[in-house]
Amino acid sequence: MDEVPHDCPGVGSAQAGRGASCQGCPNQGLCASGAGAAPDPAIEEIKEKMKTVKHKILVLSGKGGVGKSTFSAHLAHGLAEDENTQVHQSGSGWSPVFLEDNLGVMSVGFLLSSPDDAVIWRGPKKNGMIKQFLRDVDWGEVDYLIVDTPPGTSDEHLSAVQYLAAAHIDGAVIITTPQEVSLQDVRKEISFCHKVKLPVIGVVENMSGFICPKCQKETQIFPPTTGGAEVMCHDLKVPLLGKVPLDPRIGIQEFCSLRQPKGENLVGS
Repeated sequence: MDEVPHDCPGVGSAQAGRGASCQGCPNQGLCASGAGAAPDPAIEEIKEKMKTVKHKILVLSGKGGVGKSTFSAHLAHGLAEDENTQVHQSGSGWSPVFLEDNLGVMSVGFLLSSPDDAVIWRGPKKNGMIKQFLRDVDWGEVDYLIVDTPPGTSDEHLSAVQYLAAAHIDGAVIITTPQEVSLQDVRKEISFCHKVKLPVIGVVENMSGFICPKCQKETQIFPPTTGGAEVMCHDLKVPLLGKVPLDPRIGIQEFCSLRQPKGENLVGS
């Protein structure tokens, strides 16, 4: 993953991308181009567009494969309290794909000619798509916008935070699994949130144990050798929102029928 320098000046600083600690950082060019530059007009456009969305939440993790997309889908379904069609464009922008009357999705996957197509884009193209998703999608009146992000702390994350900052983003829900190899990356993600002044709503420990559906015995497939998310949250003084076990029923429910590619998916409910 792209690591935030320990003494990063932060994206809002005049030294962003120009300080000694910025040398070699993969985000140096993006930060430097924004420091002292004229504000992107899209920020005000997104702020106006997001007025009809009450709450905006990013789902983050420094680690890949921890279940961000699955958690995002479950969170949206839960918030909607209750699966695909093409994206349509109207005078007010792209119309999201509505799975229920109160649950809509926008994904890069809907814009591809085939579900087997690969998305091979450099940073500016990905950042442009994030801008379009936030500015040009007609979400209408919704209570929650859930943004499923790719792993890491790269320019896509900086763009999402920058574009949503003026629209009063609620914060980030950070996903981890119990083992130390995941927690190491998640600590860096929490540091990233602090650097860019993104509130951390809390941490969810996903894949937290597996209970056999036949014998009901619990097995720690990913052993929390250093205490898992609970100890990490205590040390970093961030809330632990809960622990979600591995459950075969999640696969049976086939949320993957949405055919969403990993990262950069928006769900409104």
